[in-house]
Amino acid sequence: MLFRSFFVQALVAGMLYLLSLQAALAQSYPTQPLKIVVPFAVGGGVDVLTRVLAERIGKELSQTVLVENRVGAGGNLGSDYVAKAKPDGYTLLVATTGTHAINPILYPSLPFDAKEDFTPISLIAAVPNVLVVGPRFSVKTLAELIAAIRSSPGKHSYASFGNGTSNHLSGELLKLLAHVDAVHIPYKSATQAVSDLMGGQIDFAFVNIPLALPHIKGGKLHALAVTSPTPIESLPNVPTMAQAGLEGFVVESWYGLMAPKGLAPATISLLERVTANALRDTKVREIFSSNGAEVRSSSSTDFATLIATERVRWADVIQRANVRID
Repeated sequence: MLFRSFFVQALVAGMLYLLSLQAALAQSYPTQPLKIVVPFAVGGGVDVLTRVLAERIGKELSQTVLVENRVGAGGNLGSDYVAKAKPDGYTLLVATTGTHAINPILYPSLPFDAKEDFTPISLIAAVPNVLVVGPRFSVKTLAELIAAIRSSPGKHSYASFGNGTSNHLSGELLKLLAHVDAVHIPYKSATQAVSDLMGGQIDFAFVNIPLALPHIKGGKLHALAVTSPTPIESLPNVPTMAQAGLEGFVVESWYGLMAPKGLAPATISLLERVTANALRDTKVREIFSSNGAEVRSSSSTDFATLIATERVRWADVIQRANVRID
């Protein structure tokens, strides 16, 4: 009995020590600058929003938060870098629909496991596309566009910013849901794609709202519908795809914070909390809105659920449309 009592006391003491150690580590974090990796180019939508958020998170943590761009392979290069980093909370990733829901399906062999090698922290934003036509294509509604494509199968074309992008898959989803046949023209440059759309070389496209907005307001592009579940503030008179007659069509490019696999629960909770606080900031919300993004804070668990759901959804679209990476 004496031995058993001693054993129980030792076990309790050990557990209390581990709990106190974890609490101490959580209180001491962070003691050095953090780094958020953006797997896309400087100046793009993901980069702009991340820099705004990083500054605010830095204030919440009383620590510097740097943004580092690691560009290549559709976001895979930056994702791989973070997957192989130490899970200490000092290296984070801005994951996107492409990097964690689409690329794992399109690329047969990635140097990382998008599902197993990361710790979701929080969703931060969602950016819908807008379906637009150029001034030379005389359709004014989604119904008119679908009718025009049906009347000449395989004769109309749509642009994307590359195979496997949300712009491309939005076009494939339109073809599947509306039962129409249009030709996909992938571009290496978003600027060139929009230029050809305005010039009449391409008939229509699903364009990221921040890029399309100035051309819509300038009358060089005509907006038919947005791909969000509800109308958006920056285009209040433009219906959603569902409102325009195509039920079930919702496409949003989401962005969220992730860390390498193995991040301590206390650190996850802290980063989740400071991210939510940062996203409540009025200035942050205004800048997100002006860039066509809707703030979307979430728990780490809800973010993980979203990613899993999106993988299943896009796997179905990619398989049915037979999308391949060249």
